[in-house]
Amino acid sequence: MPSSDDPNFINRDQHFADAGIYRIADDLALVQTVDYFTPVSDDPYLFGQIAVANALSDVYAVGGKPLTAMNIICFPCHKLPLEDMEAILQGGLSKMQEANVTLVGGHSVDDPEPKYGLSVTGVVNPQKMITGSGAKPGDYLVLTKPLGTGIIVTALKGEFLSPQEASETFQGMAKLNAGASRAMVRAGASACTDVSGFGLVGHLQEMLISSKAGARIKMKNLPLYRRVSEMAEQGLVPGGSYRNLEYYKKDLIVNTEDSELQEQLVLLADAQTSGGLLISISPARLEQLLAELHKEGSQGYVVGEVTSGPKGKITIN
Repeated sequence: MPSSDDPNFINRDQHFADAGIYRIADDLALVQTVDYFTPVSDDPYLFGQIAVANALSDVYAVGGKPLTAMNIICFPCHKLPLEDMEAILQGGLSKMQEANVTLVGGHSVDDPEPKYGLSVTGVVNPQKMITGSGAKPGDYLVLTKPLGTGIIVTALKGEFLSPQEASETFQGMAKLNAGASRAMVRAGASACTDVSGFGLVGHLQEMLISSKAGARIKMKNLPLYRRVSEMAEQGLVPGGSYRNLEYYKKDLIVNTEDSELQEQLVLLADAQTSGGLLISISPARLEQLLAELHKEGSQGYVVGEVTSGPKGKITIN
């Protein structure tokens, strides 16, 4: 698409940005984003909650506050009961209320396959916002949710897991990134992105290219939802995760021929739904970030560090 020359479109040159940021005053900018997807759960209420948590995440990733939202729902009105659509919308509304977001409208389409999400408008102070382009060599990389949602959803659909066994993962997906966002703003994070469909490796690389830096990841430090490793070993990995790995593997520097480590690389590329924030933070501010995350009821996993380069390359130890 043609690039914009509007000077108030602050992040027009940040090609990996998930939300548009538009300045309306020196200390105030709109944060606008949209996201929706097909069901990840047979429970329509839970699906609605996860879809909303995911849609709000792009605002939280820049340290912004979501204010209003509009529903986007596609539903096969003549194939599924309308009560299911109502449950999806009620689940979504419960998360909007938790986030103090006002639902101001929406749009529906009769569609053979259900889809749900939001368009979201939030605000941020452009002088204090956090983008994906500020990571600095020496920074630690902190992840706020475990990985493996794509693998768990695939295992559930294949009936290798019961809904009860997948409940921890689904509750993690439904958790808002609001607390983690507040924590990183107070701690003075250098950069941030949320982790979603391109996996940890894809969203990290976007941050690194924008920041003109490289990174080092410690595989043993990666947090995983329960039974993710086991399901991955059985090959219960979504096609999107394999495509992620195939695309990004050229930018991975693996310091060993260990076959077990090679097999684990797909965990880095697992396509996440409503994943956590990936935060770049200076060593001097790390302990404050971890304390602030704890205060907000969020987790903080140190998974690696930013290096001086090569730009966009990720070393795996």
